[in-house]
Amino acid sequence: MKIALAQILSSGDKLDNLARIQDTAREAAQRGAELIVFPEAAMKAFQSGRLDEAAEPIDGPFGTAIKELAAEVKAMIVVGMFTPADTQGKFNRVHNTLLITDGQAVKRYDKVHTYDAFGYTESDTVAPGAELVTWGKLGFATCYDIRFPEQFKALASSGAKIIVLPASWANGEDKLRQWQLLGSARALDSTSFVVAVGQAQPPEATPGDPTGIGHSALISPTGKRIVEAGYGEELLVAEIELSDVDKARATLPVLQG
Repeated sequence: MKIALAQILSSGDKLDNLARIQDTAREAAQRGAELIVFPEAAMKAFQSGRLDEAAEPIDGPFGTAIKELAAEVKAMIVVGMFTPADTQGKFNRVHNTLLITDGQAVKRYDKVHTYDAFGYTESDTVAPGAELVTWGKLGFATCYDIRFPEQFKALASSGAKIIVLPASWANGEDKLRQWQLLGSARALDSTSFVVAVGQAQPPEATPGDPTGIGHSALISPTGKRIVEAGYGEELLVAEIELSDVDKARATLPVLQG
């Protein structure tokens, strides 16, 4: 399987972001990608205005355009977006949603673990999801979920061999090392491929803001980084063999414990 890691830098403009997603997906498909993964918040960047004003139902104009794009390029596409959730106090909260589509069917994953850490409180404006999601051999997680190994083990136990992990990782002291270490650790925990795709780092990134740090990576079931991006926008395409998962699990049967 050929997988594209689309490390883009989203803005606050949904239409501009959609156009960037469309152009990038077409390029990835031309390079043979069968699975094209975009970052968390690809629809609208964090720290770029109110999320509730940008949120749409999964079958709204943005989601419909992504579904049509997947049908056009004949590939599965995963994109981070925001969907309406609830009202809590003065906030109209959203779900931090992954839209997953092959051009015919659509699934969604709402991030379970909200980023309430390092002085940031995502749960003020984002309602947590409640269910893990798989699609065939794919499992899904988002950003801060990476710190919860049991989620990755559960996805693998449910049949996932590739865990797709869009992110908009916060900048700051030691955060890059943690991002790299956690990605390899979760691949080892689950003996699965991890497709960790982050937002590129903005030119004037502020420490602590979850606006992206780059360094998207495709990680093997034994924790090896097969390909890895730098800080800027980049499109990586790499090929994997799912049989490598079976070999890793036969050698290291951690999921049987």
